[in-house]
Parts: sequence; structure tokens; C-alpha cells
Amino acid sequence: MIGRRGIMTGVGGLLAAGAGVAAYGGVVEPFLRLTVQHHRIRPLRWPAGLALRVAVLSDLHAGAPLMDEGRIEHIVDRANGLAPDLVLLPGDFGPSFRFVTRVIPHADVARRLAALRAPLGVYAVNGNHDWWEDHEAMRRGRGAVTAIARALEAVGIPTLRNQVLRSGPVLVGGLESQWVFGPRQGADDLPRLLDQVAGDAPLLLMAHEPDIFARMPARATVTFSGHTHGGQVRLAGWSPITPSRYGNRYAWGHVREEGRDLIVSGGLGISTLPVRLGVPPEITLVEITG
Repeated sequence: MIGRRGIMTGVGGLLAAGAGVAAYGGVVEPFLRLTVQHHRIRPLRWPAGLALRVAVLSDLHAGAPLMDEGRIEHIVDRANGLAPDLVLLPGDFGPSFRFVTRVIPHADVARRLAALRAPLGVYAVNGNHDWWEDHEAMRRGRGAVTAIARALEAVGIPTLRNQVLRSGPVLVGGLESQWVFGPRQGADDLPRLLDQVAGDAPLLLMAHEPDIFARMPARATVTFSGHTHGGQVRLAGWSPITPSRYGNRYAWGHVREEGRDLIVSGGLGISTLPVRLGVPPEITLVEITG
């Protein structure tokens, strides 16, 4: 028979364990951890002999105290230390939750990201929050240029808005956010982007939200996304809440469907709630070979 003391000891243990999990998920993992999530992929129709290291820095959500200037500089230093050939920034640069104590101006965020080094360049796209936090862009509609895009371009980082650019041996494409005016009403224009693709160079395509992958044509050699934060809470490979109509199908990591490849970064910041559990902030490093 379990006595009163045993019951109280058990309850105390459960409370202590709960407090420990809360402290880890609310402080240690989101504030103090930074991992490198490494993927090695061999896409179909990739040129023989071409090896590429791609660093993906997604969902920065800059804003103190979680993502202050020092944290951004540390992330940039870690990314540069990986010696990537190409750096991709798939959107959501500003804060998106109520616990931010200080907003960092776009120009200051861009200036720090300008320290990223990659011989094939650094490219960005807008995320849904880059639109939502820019009231003027939202007022002007689909053709607007967001404030963060202007700041990034001012420091030499192209922000691709349904565009494709040549970058050495590959093409880099950037799709506008699919969630600008609602979950299925975006500023994205995939046909327009694909019309700019010429030749047979591999196409590396950034799309902030991964849902587009379900109808992505094979011409996009690898699709890179963020947005989901891996669900921000991920237990035993499952995310209870994922901002995708496909649930866990595109929640996090490397997905291959019908010979097409998708990389979904778990991202760096937080959105809505100040917690990360089981999916620590990550720099995503993708090694692509034939």
C-alpha cells in the first residue's frame, strides 16, 4: 500500500520533472542550443562530379531577447565555419510573437547577414511574416517589395520574388510566400518562375512554406523550405502542431517523393509561443552529390 508520504514524493517528482521540461523547452533549447542538421542527398538528374554544400538559415525571427544581435552574429559565424558553397535564407526574418522586448531594425539584421560568406552567393525569399509585419506591403498587395527585401538587397543579398538567377553551375529560384493573404492565397507564382528556367542546369528552389512541394514539377531538382519550425515541439519524430495542411508529411527534414527532393529546415527562431522542444534551432547543411 502506498502511504501519504509516498504519494507526496511521487507528486513532487512529477512536478519537478515538469518544471525541468518547461525550463529546457522555454530556456535551454530555444535560447542556448544551436545545432547543425546535416543532410546528404543524391538527387536524380544531378550532374556527375558536381558536389555542392548548401547552408540554409531559415526563420530567424530576429528580436530580443531570444534572437538579439549577438545571437545573429554567432549563427553567421557558425554558418561561415561550415564553408558552404551557397547560402539560402528561406524567409521570416522579423519577430512574430508577443514576448519580444526589442525589435531589431531590418537594416541591422541585414547588415549582420551580409557577413555570410559563400562563393556562389547568398540568396533570400520572403516568408509570410515578412509580409504580415509590413503593413505598407500588405496594403499595396502582390507586387509590393517588402521592407526586409529592400534591406537585404541594400547589402547585396538578392531577395527572389518568383525569380530565377544563375549561380555558377546551378540555378537558384525563389518563390514568394504562399500564405500572404491566407493559407491558400499567396503572392507565389510558380508558372512565372518556371518560365524563367532555361537550359539543363540543376534548379535549387526556395519556397518558404513547404506545401508547394506536393505539386512541384521534377524540374526543381531540390526544394528548400522553412516555416514549420519542425512543429517547434517534436516528440519521437512527431509534431503535434504543424503549420501545413499536410500535417507531419512536410514538417521537418529530408523528404523524397516520386524522385523529387525537399529539405525542410527546423529553423532558428520561434513563432507564437516561446518554446522549442525536441527540435533545437538549426543551421541546415545539405551536401548534394551526383
